[in-house]
Amino acid sequence: MIIPSDYLSAEEIARLRSRSQWRSLWMIAHVWGVVFAAMALFAIWPNPLTFLLAVMLIGARQLGMAILVHDAAHGALFQNRALNDAISNWLLGYPVLTETKAYRAYHLEHHKYVQQAEDPDLILSAPFPITKSGFRRKLWRDITGRTGLKQRGAQLRAAIGTPDMPVRERIALFRRKMGGMLVANAVLFAGLAALGHWYLYPLLWVLPLLTYYQVITRIRNIAEHAMAPVNGDDFLTARTTHANWLMRAFLAPYFVNYHLEHHLLMFVPCYRLPDVRKIFLLKGHGPRMEYKPGYREVLALAISKAEAADIGAQGHAA
Repeated sequence: MIIPSDYLSAEEIARLRSRSQWRSLWMIAHVWGVVFAAMALFAIWPNPLTFLLAVMLIGARQLGMAILVHDAAHGALFQNRALNDAISNWLLGYPVLTETKAYRAYHLEHHKYVQQAEDPDLILSAPFPITKSGFRRKLWRDITGRTGLKQRGAQLRAAIGTPDMPVRERIALFRRKMGGMLVANAVLFAGLAALGHWYLYPLLWVLPLLTYYQVITRIRNIAEHAMAPVNGDDFLTARTTHANWLMRAFLAPYFVNYHLEHHLLMFVPCYRLPDVRKIFLLKGHGPRMEYKPGYREVLALAISKAEAADIGAQGHAA
């Protein structure tokens, strides 16, 4: 991990570190605004096109919620830690079945050991490159909900404990791990039901979370670290990928594509990551920085393995 003062002035570090609670509140309002607007679009004009559009928009905003939880895990949403974690949990994490404190403990290990054997996220990038057929199988598991159901099943098993645990302990464990998530989703369902559209919860909340969200999360994980040069250079262990407005709407919301900049300065709020990139480019570090001009180029690398080497891969897990 780089030492920021080796590359930036004290003034630059202070400016990049600064948090705007209004910007954070705007992003939270935006993520939910898009979700409810997409639901309203389908409710008013129900047809296959508006359904598909709503699933994609909502799935992308669910990823957006996870991205903002990621910011909160770094304490980058709000300066007050209690407020940072509470808002992150109730308005962002719990609805998409994640929790800020637990994610923080896991994620900081990723930063500590990025692309090393101890990195808990290494499993997401190490298998690549793979073959086109192998990639298609992974995407099929994602879009059909198999990946999502597998993950939720593992989450539920972890929350109910083991048979040898006393019932009281198992109940306490379940409440601690999933209580907030159940409450947040119950509130969302109840609100939609009160408006006379209860069906939108399974159709345009649960379904995107189990399908499209899984697809774009996989693509995000590939873009961030897969096939990145690993030679001990902090400028090469993560990747930034250019995202145009369409990619930002459907695949890479809230500056998630600036992943190298995040690893270089992990204390920076997501909305200041473009400024980090500009500063490093102006200082002449552009040639050192791992970068791809689009997600198509990243995926081309990810599926560049020869098909003949994929014999027997049908049984491989996601």
